[in-house]
Amino acid sequence: MLSLDPSGPEWDCPLGSKDLEDEGPWGGGSGLPPTGCFPGSWRQDVGLDCKGSPEGTEARAWTVYYYSLLQSCLQQAGLPETQDRSQAPRTGCPGAEVTLCVLGSPSTFLPVLLEGGVQSPGNMLLCLSPAWLMKVPAPGQPGEAALLVSKAVSFHPGGLTFLDDFVPPRRATYFLAGLGLGPSRGREAAELARDLTCPTGASAELARLLEDRLLTRQLLAQQGGVAVPATLAFTYKPPGLLRGGDSSPGLRLVELSGKEGQETLVKEEVEAFLRSEALGDVLQVAVKLSGWRWRGRQALRLHPRAELGAVVNTVLALLEKLEEEESVLVEAVYPPVQLPCSDGPSPGPGLAVRICAVVCRTQGDRPLLSKVVCGVGRGDRPLRHHNSLPRTLEVALAQCGLGEEAQVAAVRQRVKAAAEAALTAMLALEAGLSAEQRGGRRAHTDFLGVDFALTAAGGMLTPVALELNGGLCLEACGALEGLWAAPRLGPAADEAAAAPLVETMLRRSARCLMEGKQLLVVGAGGVSKKFVWEAARDYGLQLHLVESDPNHFASQLVQTFIHFDMTEHRRDEENARLLAELVRARGLKLDGCFSYWDDCLVLTALLCQELGLPCSPPAAMRLAKKKSLTQLHLLRHHGPPWPAPSLHAVPCCPLESEADVERAVHQVPLPGVMKLEFGAGAVGVRLVEDAPQCHEHFSRITRDLQGEADHPGIGLGWGNAMLLMEFVEGTEHDVDLVLFGGRLLAAFVSDNGPTRLPGFTETAACMPTGLAPEQEAQMVQAAFRCCLGCGLLDGVFNVELKLTGAGPRLIEINPRMGGFYLRDWILELYGVDLLLAAVMVACGLRPALPTRPRARGHLVGVMCLVSQHLQALSSTASRETLQALHDRGLLRLNLLEEALVPGEYEEPYCSVACAGSSPTEARLRLLGLCQGLGIDGPSYPVAHFLSHFK
Repeated sequence: MLSLDPSGPEWDCPLGSKDLEDEGPWGGGSGLPPTGCFPGSWRQDVGLDCKGSPEGTEARAWTVYYYSLLQSCLQQAGLPETQDRSQAPRTGCPGAEVTLCVLGSPSTFLPVLLEGGVQSPGNMLLCLSPAWLMKVPAPGQPGEAALLVSKAVSFHPGGLTFLDDFVPPRRATYFLAGLGLGPSRGREAAELARDLTCPTGASAELARLLEDRLLTRQLLAQQGGVAVPATLAFTYKPPGLLRGGDSSPGLRLVELSGKEGQETLVKEEVEAFLRSEALGDVLQVAVKLSGWRWRGRQALRLHPRAELGAVVNTVLALLEKLEEEESVLVEAVYPPVQLPCSDGPSPGPGLAVRICAVVCRTQGDRPLLSKVVCGVGRGDRPLRHHNSLPRTLEVALAQCGLGEEAQVAAVRQRVKAAAEAALTAMLALEAGLSAEQRGGRRAHTDFLGVDFALTAAGGMLTPVALELNGGLCLEACGALEGLWAAPRLGPAADEAAAAPLVETMLRRSARCLMEGKQLLVVGAGGVSKKFVWEAARDYGLQLHLVESDPNHFASQLVQTFIHFDMTEHRRDEENARLLAELVRARGLKLDGCFSYWDDCLVLTALLCQELGLPCSPPAAMRLAKKKSLTQLHLLRHHGPPWPAPSLHAVPCCPLESEADVERAVHQVPLPGVMKLEFGAGAVGVRLVEDAPQCHEHFSRITRDLQGEADHPGIGLGWGNAMLLMEFVEGTEHDVDLVLFGGRLLAAFVSDNGPTRLPGFTETAACMPTGLAPEQEAQMVQAAFRCCLGCGLLDGVFNVELKLTGAGPRLIEINPRMGGFYLRDWILELYGVDLLLAAVMVACGLRPALPTRPRARGHLVGVMCLVSQHLQALSSTASRETLQALHDRGLLRLNLLEEALVPGEYEEPYCSVACAGSSPTEARLRLLGLCQGLGIDGPSYPVAHFLSHFK
């Protein structure tokens, strides 16, 4: 007989005779919650009842329990008590706002809730009862339902929380539930999560896979290349995902047709396993049950490896309890790692380390390790969650005698690789499942916890994956982060474990809000904007295009194509009225209208005004479009408030005639910069040292660049007027901003390398910026103030500045999304899509962006010019070669032009970049690549162009 003594050291958790319903609501149980668990002084007379959804006595008791648990968690974190605002319901904008909804235990999800309150204030909602939620059929989507939130605890910056009612209910744009099996709240949560129109981060179907130790071990070993414990599994009528699969080294599956009469087979298999080399030097094995039913309450018994009979008897006893698709596992128990200790060998059993990693799905379905937490305990007892204090990997390894920095870093890297491989394997498994098998079309695993034991194999410390879980590791990370919650106890914590998860929740919410939106695009652009059409298809946008070229490739990629000659932009007001009539005549029901093409920005603003669609005012667009007008307007903008935009403006003079040039050279200090008023891509921009150079350059431009046909796409449809502005010394930077309602939602700063004077064509770039934090903040605020000063309140804008000894100085404002490589780099490094943000603003929706996005690496790139690289671009660095290197992940290619056509007034042909964990690593990789491809040379010294990024 198996001992049922829960206090016995051999048992991880007792295997009793009670039903599963005894487990608790989220794990699938019933009954009343424990009482007297939370000593505290918070108010009890709060409005936990949800109008129209009365709860029974038992359900109400659990709601009260979880509310008290939340207050206890907030109290321990040093955060204020939840304020009850339920008597004054929130109204909101149903269907037009991000709503991140969590249904589950506050202690498990507190890290997510607090981080969500920071990244999306007021939009992270905790539901303490399924009765606070309601599913309603989704029109036009058979079998799917929208999830409405009638009541929740909302989270805000600083850990502020409010108990809110919502009238009308808020529509969830993301749902994450704590799931379990059973007739109580676990089943209710599972049913709420199934077949929703909004993205979900968990489902009962996916949780069953995640919590099946045998299935996940086979998956990790076969597909992820992750070390797992040597395991012998007796499985009864295994699930289809396990059936017929090849066994991995050290992982043996024995399929049983029945549970009785298996004594001979069990003995033979156990004997062979205990003698196998797969166990190595292991002295003990554990026998346990595997399957969804045993989640969180399974039995585990330890036996010496030499005791064949005891192991066989335990396996046979557990076989009687199996149901279909469940297993009995016999697995290796790895001894504590024996590390050299300065104090000599310990007289006790040694310390065991259990490593807990949280890994999140990020942009492009890439895994990212967000945090590692460890538990340390006696080496002769099982080490579990909740029975050891969380600590950092560095502290845990130091306690075990490993303090050398390089060795600790190596262990961390191995944990990172294994944890990220585990999520990659799970995502690959999901990709092969149907929507029904996943629990809905929108159900995907967005994070998981991976538990590791640390073993010494071949003289190297190796993490061995014990199990995957959906919340335990997240809760452990939250407990570690809570160490610094109380005042004066320590330094500020690193990035929250839940930060990447919340970013993913916001990203998926944005997709949910935008799917099916009808948008009019004005101007298709060239090859550098091909990503727009690919992204639109990915996001489910319905695009309608207005374009001057009747044969443009994009005409075949949109719902509606309107051919309209809009190259003469001095007729924009008339054209806007005509276009509005065409839109109405076609019966287009638009949600928004936008443009990313310089020439069409003012026309787009005028058209939005005609159609009553959101956009920055046409006057603001005109102000930003004409470069001298921008600077002169801001020079007059002295404030208050202070600092005023005038501090960043640069003296200049508009030039339309030779007389203007003569007057300007006496007003603007020389050397100066001459450029086209409405130009783009630095075409025609030149450093001028004296008056003769000014006259000469003005004459050349007015002769060579007279109209759109001379150089399409650089603004000559507005004319070829010029300006002379003061040349300011300093480093050049781009700031890409997202504004909504005059509020700054996000900013991304990049650095540019020195240009090839007297020209200003971009040579090199680095992201994120290498500026000190204070200088970076100055650049962001300068760009923001200049946009506000011009009246640009809503949109995605690119601002070019120089950082001088006196602070940031404005070069120009591009009142549209940053061009060249910028959208791609920001998406790659920060997971933020400026295109998606721009279309959300165009639809009048606040972009769903993290408050403080952090870069996940560094990119350093160099521009290739036809005039300098024609030979290389035709041979060693051909388009096909560069694309092949891009596909292999060795470089990042952004093609900006289609043809290799040299000319006096040229724009870059392409951008070639390399990634690295530091700017130095990325820079050195790029330098070596450019030397090998023939991009670097005496006339184009790449090392010099990258010198600013050291």
